[in-house]
Amino acid sequence: MTAILTVFLSVLLVEMGDKTQLATALFAADGKLSPALIFVASSAALIVTSAIAVFVGTMAREYLDALPLKLLAGLAFIAIGALNVWSHFNPSP
Repeated sequence: MTAILTVFLSVLLVEMGDKTQLATALFAADGKLSPALIFVASSAALIVTSAIAVFVGTMAREYLDALPLKLLAGLAFIAIGALNVWSHFNPSP
């Protein structure tokens, strides 16, 4: 039960306020679709993306040691953050 709670809380905290949640809120605010449909469709999308992430992670585990994988994940997050900061100060024309 502790493992499930750890994964649940980690994903929940990381997903709060991300683009997926904002897109879902915008669909709901638009009012053209029922809230139930938006909930089911966005939940299904998250299930599919989570399944893909688990599959890719499982495949990566076969080829990479844990330390390099954590290092690569950390570097990827740093790179994404740096790109976001750079794009904020250097907007596209």
